Amino acid sequence: MVTAKPKAGPRKPVGLGSASTGLGARLRHARERAGVTVRGLARTVGVSASLVSQIERGRVMPSVGTLYAIANELGLLVDDLFREETVRPARRGARRPTAPEGPVQRHDTRKAIRLASGVRWELLTAEPDDALEFLYVVYDVGSESCPDDSLTQHGGKEYAYLISGRLRIRVGFEEFELGPGDSMSFDAQMPHRLWSVGDEPAVAIWAVMNRNGDRRSRIDASTDRGTR
Repeated sequence: MVTAKPKAGPRKPVGLGSASTGLGARLRHARERAGVTVRGLARTVGVSASLVSQIERGRVMPSVGTLYAIANELGLLVDDLFREETVRPARRGARRPTAPEGPVQRHDTRKAIRLASGVRWELLTAEPDDALEFLYVVYDVGSESCPDDSLTQHGGKEYAYLISGRLRIRVGFEEFELGPGDSMSFDAQMPHRLWSVGDEPAVAIWAVMNRNGDRRSRIDASTDRGTR
């Protein structure tokens, strides 16, 4: 009797660095520098204050949707989320430090963030980039960017190229399914949701251009001060 070999998931590059540890502390520091309370941030993002507190303490990892919402409200770039040092909210036009390693990002030294529901982001840029978020993204079997009753929206435009697996994307009232070799772009200000389908992880190259170009909502730093 021949036993079928299990399908191998995407191979993790040797030496891949984890930026998940300390993510909560970086978010907390950015919130405190912005003069925003836990309750104020939670109310604006649309989650519970308890969830924000647990994320900041490193007890739970946020979903893709929640992380984007928090980062957007605090003015953080995706590069800020991967930094090992404590971050400050991004200021438009501010000079960003240059990575000492130069422009090449080696595959075995990429930084990674493992989010809730089995989603992994790996940063593909070696140098900070204010305009473009460039990521290698893995959606494990059964994983999703946010619950099916909660869509995500933020500034900018998203571009995706699927390497392997299958990924469904809802944008507004429409749903699309991507297979290997398929690509897609859409306005990220449209409510959207992503989830893997099938029995293997969905692996993609993802880019978000000008996410912080959305200025529709920002936390009023004077709101709910003094309640942490």
